[in-house]
Amino acid sequence: MDRFGFELPLLLAGAFRQLIDELHRRLAEQGHPDLRPAYGFALQAIGPDGATMSEIGRRLGVSKQAATKTVGKLAELGYVDRAPDSADARAVHVTITPRGRDSLRRSAEIFESLRREWVRELGADRVRALEDDLATMTDLAGGVPLHDLPGWLR
Repeated sequence: MDRFGFELPLLLAGAFRQLIDELHRRLAEQGHPDLRPAYGFALQAIGPDGATMSEIGRRLGVSKQAATKTVGKLAELGYVDRAPDSADARAVHVTITPRGRDSLRRSAEIFESLRREWVRELGADRVRALEDDLATMTDLAGGVPLHDLPGWLR
């Protein structure tokens, strides 16, 4: 059956939302009920070595003020710590706490579980082909920046 062109982005967005919604449902069951999709992007932007607010905003594609608001909420929830930056007294350095690292570890495990569910439903070859085709079309090797999705969606 032929499909209309507008269906492709809707199907891709629907699959993305389904995966993210299920991730957050399971994270809530595992002790992280306050995490929201934007917080996951922010934790990724902070990275394992930490980052300044300016770096986080740049990585997310949002203003420093928007990054500060998100990081403030993450700090309030216990996922990040903020401290003066050792290289620049005007900057704030943000690091991920053990609670934040736990949420990232659990997220990775849940995504692996969700992928296994797709493999059970569609078969390993079809899932691998889908991933390969999407990587080709989005040029992941060349770096379509997916971490800045929150800023792009504005």
